Amino acid sequence: MLKIANHHIYKHPLPEGHRFPMEKYDLLPKQLLHEGTCEEDNFFEPDFAEESHILKVHAAEYVKRLKNLELTKKEIRVSGFPLSQELVDREQIIADGTLKACHFALENGISMNIAGGTHHAYTNRAEAFCLLNDQAIGARYLQAKGLAKKILIVDLDVHQGNGTAEIFQNDDSVFTFSMHGKGNYPFRKEKSDLDIELADGTGDAEYLKKLKSTLPDLIERTEPEFIFYLCGVDILETDKLGRLSCSISGCKERDRYVLQTCHDLGIPVECSMGGGYSKDIKLIIDAHANTYRLAQQIYF
Repeated sequence: MLKIANHHIYKHPLPEGHRFPMEKYDLLPKQLLHEGTCEEDNFFEPDFAEESHILKVHAAEYVKRLKNLELTKKEIRVSGFPLSQELVDREQIIADGTLKACHFALENGISMNIAGGTHHAYTNRAEAFCLLNDQAIGARYLQAKGLAKKILIVDLDVHQGNGTAEIFQNDDSVFTFSMHGKGNYPFRKEKSDLDIELADGTGDAEYLKKLKSTLPDLIERTEPEFIFYLCGVDILETDKLGRLSCSISGCKERDRYVLQTCHDLGIPVECSMGGGYSKDIKLIIDAHANTYRLAQQIYF
């Protein structure tokens, strides 16, 4: 059975006019239930991630200041969210959703987190709606538990996974692959193990050609025992922050290709949703829902 981390805290209250579409975390599971892609049993509720797991990725001083709500005004501004206890709780619960999803992926081949993909969070700081890096925490957790040694992170959000790249910059056991917009945020990029930069306006054909010519060789070369897939839907032409020109069908084919590849090779995969900022919330929900529809079709 497809297991999906979800929690009511994922939909966090924000000031009116804030550009982050928090409502998607409420609407996406409702859509999956309404259309019959999922049933209530597919969802599980995460708790707080243990601090010991978080500290395998994030600096102790940063975690302490974050939990004590002691970030500076500049740090809070860079994070993109007003700092509050509920927001810090949310980040820890998202991380636990990914940790628990790792176990379900090992059991069932795949698992999902309705939230997560917080790939801009660095070892010692928050950035761009990301305070704790859930998939990085998941990777180190798997290694610490002896559940996987070699891990591949496939980051197909439109923005480079700069925090993830920084966290694993000196760690050969976790291979970071990011395919993102060249001219998009972050404007000072980190160095992933493999970065593929895409020009503004890149559409389905070029996008999928690059992905399909890269992923099989990359998996063969790195021989991962576990894959984390960050499946942001901000590659869409309609995305306010994306600058690429992919269609809903192109985004769906991207997900199909990645999931089918993981399935055929028998490599467990955990999927965190990442970004999506189209003006029409229905487009965001449909694009994200496609990932779950495909997971059910391919795996179950």
